[in-house]
Amino acid sequence: MVKKKIVNLSTYLSEIAVHGIQEKKGNDIVRLDLRELNSSVSDFFIICNADSATQVKAIADSVEDEIYKSTQTNPWRKEGLESAEWIILDYFDIVVHIFKTEKRDFYGIEDLWGDAQSTSYKSA
Repeated sequence: MVKKKIVNLSTYLSEIAVHGIQEKKGNDIVRLDLRELNSSVSDFFIICNADSATQVKAIADSVEDEIYKSTQTNPWRKEGLESAEWIILDYFDIVVHIFKTEKRDFYGIEDLWGDAQSTSYKSA
């Protein structure tokens, strides 16, 4: 079996996270590349939203499962699991933000990092 060499772990993790979101039909998927920003807290933010708390939780579980299957890595921190209105999965190099739709609109996190390069992905 030939193993794939991972050139950039944070890029690879972000791709896996996007796949996990797509598996559970997350909406409006955006990856913000923060590597060129002086004040960045990680390499990437991956942001999406869902219409219900159940779907928000399902997306978070899917992202965790996909990243663990590929890298045997668990998130360093998880926040928001109780209310499931805004779940954050922090993997140091990437941070995944999963919002209920109205919370994403309210917080406007993409606007806070408006200087970052943004890549949009289709929902599955």
